[in-house]
Amino acid sequence: MARALPGLDLLKGFEAAARHLSFTKAGGELFLTQSAISRQVQALEEQLGVKLFQRRTRALLLTDEGQRYYKAVRAALDDLRAATASVRKDAGAAVLTVSTTVTFASLWLVPQLAGFQSAQPGVQVRLVAENRLQDLDRERIDIAVRYCPPAIAGRGATKLFGERVLPVVSPRVAARLKLERPEDLARAVLLEYDGVPHTVWLTWPVWFETMKVPMPRPAGTLQFTQYHQIIQAAVAGQGVALGRVPLVDQLLRAKELVAPFGRTRTTAAESRAYYVVVNPRAAGRPEAQAFVGWLQSVVASERARR
Repeated sequence: MARALPGLDLLKGFEAAARHLSFTKAGGELFLTQSAISRQVQALEEQLGVKLFQRRTRALLLTDEGQRYYKAVRAALDDLRAATASVRKDAGAAVLTVSTTVTFASLWLVPQLAGFQSAQPGVQVRLVAENRLQDLDRERIDIAVRYCPPAIAGRGATKLFGERVLPVVSPRVAARLKLERPEDLARAVLLEYDGVPHTVWLTWPVWFETMKVPMPRPAGTLQFTQYHQIIQAAVAGQGVALGRVPLVDQLLRAKELVAPFGRTRTTAAESRAYYVVVNPRAAGRPEAQAFVGWLQSVVASERARR
């Protein structure tokens, strides 16, 4: 007899907790308490017979089993949301499918999206966060925000912004370690990106080389295969990350992160940038034009503020 699948609520709670690496933030997203999310995850772990998280002081990390299960659950929930959106009968709302990378969605787009929904209440945005380059026609994508070289962006792509990289850390860690010069990072845990695609400029050796400072031996290192989890770990006080500007601008403004050496000590990602691409089949739709215009206005506003 087939074993029963876990309940949908348990899977949604686990997926949110794994994405945020925080029971508190997952609860806020799902309108539940921190303890309710914790109980959901515990119940799921009991059903599966494995630990999905490592619970540490002021930190939450996925186990190897948790990482594998998170990828599968996230993909399944995305498919369910997509199927639901495709069959929902809502004549009063236009559905706009937007695709982008997991990092851009988590750190930049999702925190801003309420502004578009407020300005365009009649448009229902379906967000597809996926790191692979998607075919707009085959996968029914209306708009894609792609992080890539200009040659890959696609015909008619519009550049939103490039990237610069600088060290970022939680204020309390910066104060505790007295981070005043790059050499002081010898006292810190460095958070490293070990994901795909390989991004050479997003590595500590390259940053130190660009700063013309010998790289010291750090107090420790932590590696992550998802960039947005590096930033979550930095906010949680687990170490120093190389922050991608402007993706981390909102966290810097909110003082959840600080740039201990100032904004002048940056390296640039010369070969890649963020481009918005509109499917020709959607180019004439008012909601698609409104979304592209909103993206450009937010970028211009952030640039002026910065």
